[in-house]
Amino acid sequence: MALQGVDLSSWQSGIDVSKVPCDFVIEKVSQGVTYINPDCDRVIQQCIKLGKPFGVYHYVDGSGAVAEADYFVNNSRGYIGKAVLAIDWESGSNKAWGNYGYLDALVARVIERTGVRPMIYAQASVYAQVAAVAAKYNCGIWCAQYADMNATGYQERPWNEGAYTCAIRQYSSAGRLPGWNGNLDLNKFYGDAAAWRKYTGASGAPAPAPAPAPVDPLAGKSDNQLADEVIAGKFGDGDARKRALGSRYAAVQKLVNQKLTHKSAGRTYTVRAGDTLSGIAAKYGTTWQHLQQINGIRNANLIRVGQVLRID
Repeated sequence: MALQGVDLSSWQSGIDVSKVPCDFVIEKVSQGVTYINPDCDRVIQQCIKLGKPFGVYHYVDGSGAVAEADYFVNNSRGYIGKAVLAIDWESGSNKAWGNYGYLDALVARVIERTGVRPMIYAQASVYAQVAAVAAKYNCGIWCAQYADMNATGYQERPWNEGAYTCAIRQYSSAGRLPGWNGNLDLNKFYGDAAAWRKYTGASGAPAPAPAPAPVDPLAGKSDNQLADEVIAGKFGDGDARKRALGSRYAAVQKLVNQKLTHKSAGRTYTVRAGDTLSGIAAKYGTTWQHLQQINGIRNANLIRVGQVLRID
């Protein structure tokens, strides 16, 4: 059995979760060490009243691992033991991106403070690195990977399902559901309400199953393939890239330098009718997240005909 649900932030302020079909809700509570979502408690109290499984998440910004963990815990006190706790680890606005020692320390501090093993949210491209931290602390993985940016309702079998093991799969940020006139993040939880409760750390609930052993992201790939993945941002940069590539770092980095030398610097693209950010990214061998970040695009679904986008 599986549950279908949504994750929310202040972008969905005012949403009535009694009118939106969802088996569970995960709401953003905090970011860094200064931001609190002003709509969080209203949504969570509504979930409690409805008897709907819920969770709360913290968006990492790199302000300090222990400080961020304490800020999250201090602002989630009323939910601990009732909510699934989650750490949102992604590249945008995150000064610690690529530093998995930072993620390790943050997760360890949350467990130390609460006794609850938080889920770790991350994009599929860094699954192996995140899975290593999750396995160390017996945490669930909440993995994000989209087939495209097209509007969709709930999907019973999201694209690429089964390629990796996770507790929750976020498969769209362009979800469209009755009761809300806008995009929603859609998620599939691999379990029932009883399995959800295990992840809350509620009294008497058994610990969740161990996270899967990390897969080797280098296995079966040529240096040329790895160089393309480096350029696409898969392995981060600096020390994070060196750790990820290990003994193959020097050879792969040489190819990366050669490939980048042959690329025309400062490329741009003018948006045409029918274009999507993911489609443009595919043409240029990059990711829509990269294009969104370097162009300062708030909503990846909203690009305008005639808009000039930076590619490099």
